[in-house]
Amino acid sequence: MALREHAAQLAEGNISDLFVADAQRPQRFSAEAAGIYLDYSKQRADDQALKLLLALAQQQDLADWIGRMFAGEAINQTENRAAFHVALRAPRDAVMRIGGRDVGAAVHGVLDRVCAFAEQVRSGSWLGAGGKAITDVVNIGIGGSDLGPRMVCRALAGHADGPRVHFVANVDGAQLTAVLHGLEPATTLFIVTSKMFTTLETMANAGAARRWLVAALGEGAVSRHFVAVSTSSKEVARFGIDAANMFEFWDWVGGRYSLWSAVGLSIAVTIGDARFRQMLAGAHAMDEHFRSAPLEKNLPVLMGLLAVWNCNCLGARSQVVAPYAQDLEFFVPWLQQLEMESNGKSVDRQGQAVDYATTPALWGDVGTNGQHAFFQMLHQGPAIHPVDFILPLRAAHALDEQQRMLIANCLAQSAALMLGKTPPQVRAELQGKGLQGAALEAALPPRVFSGNRPSNTLLLPQLDPHHLGALLALYEHRTFVQSVIWNINAFDQWGVELGKQLAQSVLVAMAGDDGVSLDPSTRTLLARSGQ
Repeated sequence: MALREHAAQLAEGNISDLFVADAQRPQRFSAEAAGIYLDYSKQRADDQALKLLLALAQQQDLADWIGRMFAGEAINQTENRAAFHVALRAPRDAVMRIGGRDVGAAVHGVLDRVCAFAEQVRSGSWLGAGGKAITDVVNIGIGGSDLGPRMVCRALAGHADGPRVHFVANVDGAQLTAVLHGLEPATTLFIVTSKMFTTLETMANAGAARRWLVAALGEGAVSRHFVAVSTSSKEVARFGIDAANMFEFWDWVGGRYSLWSAVGLSIAVTIGDARFRQMLAGAHAMDEHFRSAPLEKNLPVLMGLLAVWNCNCLGARSQVVAPYAQDLEFFVPWLQQLEMESNGKSVDRQGQAVDYATTPALWGDVGTNGQHAFFQMLHQGPAIHPVDFILPLRAAHALDEQQRMLIANCLAQSAALMLGKTPPQVRAELQGKGLQGAALEAALPPRVFSGNRPSNTLLLPQLDPHHLGALLALYEHRTFVQSVIWNINAFDQWGVELGKQLAQSVLVAMAGDDGVSLDPSTRTLLARSGQ
């Protein structure tokens, strides 16, 4: 109640007024960790708002929940599992216990196998069935088995020096067909990533890829051109993959948190052992900050609390993320799964329906592309959508002038969202162009910007493995912070299951079983489809 009342008071003023009242606001409303600098001074929040938000964090036992996650407790209570992805990037000498059992040795044992195999492929010592080295690797997976590795491989493309890596997720055969076009079976390696090796879309694509390979090279080639990331050795062997070429992970690794595990095999193939471990080290640096920093200076905590403030107190129903780096073009799709699959819940941990908003819709695109698409709505639409601007300062390319333009655009957009443009400012501008009278009055309203629209700006020195790892861990923990405040379980995803179950029923009906129970609309649409 106090938070909402204070939000209503702040709504009567402007963010820019807060800077007038406090010359040190940019310094005081900022924090830094693991090489990432957060400026949250353009949020519609003051000292009292932060005080109330931190009190809410204490009320919800946030520090205790953080400790429980790092202690390996079963905080995913609906599945009675830990959410222990932090163990995947802990150093070799760290003690990481689940139920009293240290899992560090197992984690690093798999990591060493993953990196060793990746180096075999990269060096050319892993040969296909015909004795040729691998030139192309195709990762077949969906959800966390695709979005994370795909995003990282694209983000670190400037650091890639291994075989070409491709990704197939959609059960739409157009994607697999496009990827296979131009590839040579004798030099292609497939990584099939599925926890139980039963995921519908993944196994459909893997089966089609297998047929493509066998048609060219014969059945005996499968063991040299397919490897698996899975927990089911039985299903892997049934597919024809040598158990020695299966890389395991654990049920305490949720799919959307799994790129740090063997699921990241395609990443290791792309950028190599050393850079992959640098990425893990960057994530671990953010983990340590999250675990130990005071809440008032803790980047994930501040970002999570401000997200709750914008959603539940200021009424924002969506969150925009705008990375000003073309290499981060898949960052938003990865983050959509992380945030909306984690926190898109309508019941709390006790199974009771919530009477407040949980995760807002998250969307965005890379700058400056987004400026010529949806930024019109951000600046002048009636609804307010908070924005996270993400800006790596140094580029990997040599086009310095374009990097300066990119930086200028990013900083200008966040300033414009806050400052807007008042009617007197527009009037003076139009008068300076010679416009007068009725023509001026007609031209004025569409050129007014209300401003007072909140944003964060995250600065990275550069987009390298270390800082990318820290950035991803930052958003993982931000998501967890929000879930604690909302009292929901961030680590299950039952909402994914119903559509999968019904798809199986539709497939049975398509096979001619008229006894399958389908609603009238679905049965009519199925008939119209000609199946």
